[in-house]
Amino acid sequence: MTSPLARIDAATRVAGNAWSHYIRGGVETHRPVPSEVVHDAPHATLRRYSDPAVTGEPILLVPPLAVSISCFDLREGQSLAGFLLGLDRPLYVIDFGDISFDDRRMGFEDWIDGILPDTVERVSARHGGAPVDVVTWSLGGTLTLLTAAAHPELPLRAIAAVGTPIDYSLIPYLAPIRTVARVTGGRVLTSAFRAAGGLPGWAVRASFKATALQREITKPWFVLRNLHDADTLGRMEAVDRFIGAMPGYPGRLYAQLYDRIVLRNELARGRLTLRERTVELSDVTQQVLVVAGASDVIAPVACVQAATAVLTGADVRFETAPGSHLGVLTGPDARDTTWVHLEEFLAKVAVG
Repeated sequence: MTSPLARIDAATRVAGNAWSHYIRGGVETHRPVPSEVVHDAPHATLRRYSDPAVTGEPILLVPPLAVSISCFDLREGQSLAGFLLGLDRPLYVIDFGDISFDDRRMGFEDWIDGILPDTVERVSARHGGAPVDVVTWSLGGTLTLLTAAAHPELPLRAIAAVGTPIDYSLIPYLAPIRTVARVTGGRVLTSAFRAAGGLPGWAVRASFKATALQREITKPWFVLRNLHDADTLGRMEAVDRFIGAMPGYPGRLYAQLYDRIVLRNELARGRLTLRERTVELSDVTQQVLVVAGASDVIAPVACVQAATAVLTGADVRFETAPGSHLGVLTGPDARDTTWVHLEEFLAKVAVG
């Protein structure tokens, strides 16, 4: 039987968490891992997490487009950036920043021929020409793999891609879109994206929420059931904070993504057709780690595993780990699963 003091303590804890969540805006204060801007340019801001005195071969974190760098630093205990700092290697992240209507003409070429190659070269140069290892997530993996394929001269040694979709025909929630596009030719939406200047942040946030519709619908009840548990509420609030910071996609790039990758499924055939050339994924020669989330609906396991069939020139290791699309990267189980794979992979490539 619960004692009166225990019941009072539980009621006080519930009341305090309710006040913090509903009134103060959160049960915990978000304290990002400290970083310093070492290069500032439009859509290519380079931040350093590690102390300048740390030496060795650098690691570069590459986020997807339409996502803030907080994906790598969700909250205390769920910060991949904080974990990688423990490896005692120079650690950087590239911040693509907000996307506006003025960026509507930017396409895949801007990232794979400009922003990412320049950033890899810059990070390498800061460490005497040392090779750079990239850790990336989701569409960030697509950008990094295409960059590696298009620019074999880069000092890019290894790529660890978590939740990066390759075969879009294996993503169930995209099936209706692909079916409609076969009837319409896909031109209606492509033209709309270009005319609108891209996919705005509010639409990206709505799309992300739609992939976890049950979570959104049941959130009020979830909060009420967990008012006694500040850590559980903190995890939920961290995800909400991450979603709330999502920027948008530039118009031309989103049209390319929709037409070439979603509808034509070019990545599953090992290529991406751009305006003046075709980039072949078979030209990737780096060591590559691919990790898929067991319960990821945005990039299901088979969709991610398709990388092993198209990266024919690379040394590829494939793993699965628990978690949704964000959860496999930085969920509560990631430290003992995905991060272990990352640590082992980075240690292996470092010794050659």
